[in-house]
Amino acid sequence: MDYLALWMFATAIGLLLIGYPVAFTLGGTAVLFTLIGSDMLPDMGVALPWEPAFRMARLNILPGRIFGNIMDNYELVAVPFFVFMGVMLEKSRLASDLLQTMGLLFGRVRGGLAISVVVVGTLLAASTGVVGASVVTMGVLALPVMLKYNYDKGLASGTVAASGTLGQIVPPSIVLIILGDQMQVSIGDLFLGALVPGILLSGLFVLWIVYVALRHPERAPALPASERAISRGHLLARVLVMMAPPLALILIVLGTIFAGIATPTEAGAMGALGATLLALINRRLNWQSLSAVMDQTVKLTAMVFIILLGATAFTMVFASLGGPQLVEEILLDLPGGALAFLFFTMLTIFVLGFFVDFIEISFIVVPVITPIAIQLGIDPLWFAVLIAVNLQASFLTPPFGFALFYLKGVAPPEIRTVDIYRGVVPFICLQLFALVLLWVFPQLVLWLPQLSNAVQ
Repeated sequence: MDYLALWMFATAIGLLLIGYPVAFTLGGTAVLFTLIGSDMLPDMGVALPWEPAFRMARLNILPGRIFGNIMDNYELVAVPFFVFMGVMLEKSRLASDLLQTMGLLFGRVRGGLAISVVVVGTLLAASTGVVGASVVTMGVLALPVMLKYNYDKGLASGTVAASGTLGQIVPPSIVLIILGDQMQVSIGDLFLGALVPGILLSGLFVLWIVYVALRHPERAPALPASERAISRGHLLARVLVMMAPPLALILIVLGTIFAGIATPTEAGAMGALGATLLALINRRLNWQSLSAVMDQTVKLTAMVFIILLGATAFTMVFASLGGPQLVEEILLDLPGGALAFLFFTMLTIFVLGFFVDFIEISFIVVPVITPIAIQLGIDPLWFAVLIAVNLQASFLTPPFGFALFYLKGVAPPEIRTVDIYRGVVPFICLQLFALVLLWVFPQLVLWLPQLSNAVQ
């Protein structure tokens, strides 16, 4: 029956590649291979060239898995809270205010606008955790301004795309919540473990921009003096006023988690309330905007959970067909042990990230490879962060990176697809360099969680 498991996996990937909806792909593939691999057809007198792998009665455990693993999973309640927080902050135009202020702060130096985009992208990532919204928001706000001041199209596009994808790794990332659930890793520890890699990536992006600005000043000019005619005192006051709300929200959400005061779900609820209060204080909250936020939150949350339902059925049937044992046998037989396994899985996830979203990878690939990683002695927390950074790089990689499509959809007409592709290449190299650093120095990921656990 092993080959049926391979056919099942290949069928699911094939349907995803041609654009079939994820939830229906997973659920439909599970139903199809349940019929093919079960004892139902032989019981009806249909002769099959293989032995049934399991009895239909085993499907009785599916409702228990759905209610036990999904409906009663307290940590998954964090998903709608963080989605609501991210969408509310987007509607409250926090990014616009931050970008204007950071532009004034860094605008007097070469590359200052691009540095501002990275700083704002990091703050948005730490405030929202929603990648698509960050890329689109930064593309709408930052790209026209950078082009207005004669920034190189490639540098501007690459900076916006890379900064927007920081929401993939900077806590409180929705990606990390789903990975933590699928890999049975503490979401609080995962947030702590991803903090240093997120800051590392932001720092590498800034260093690259500084290098380009020094080496090729014409590609990243400073703002004209007339555009930054503001007193130092006024500028400082504006920075403090604009920085205080997102920093307070980050402190509420991440600080309470890291200090052990609140669970990720409780912190997400506080974050959703905090984002609503920010919109109210800024006089940008009304029934129309609240309705739009709630509508988008319900749609995104429903998408995640219906995929999770299909993934539960898929993994149960896949396991019944002997899929995990087959994958384990193949990967454990690779020459090189844990090193070969890591290289193979990272390469596979990187390539899959060109074509399918992180949700599909999290629900199809991650549950299969996680037990093997643990068996090989690989720390699941470190492994989860490697996967998240890897996915972030693949989302930027031409020609199919998701962030590129998000950005192209909102970019000004003068930005060609080739400009975006050319611009993201250095940032992809920086992300792969960061991935290698995290691979070689696992303590970059594990130090903060270990320190936190020791203190507690």
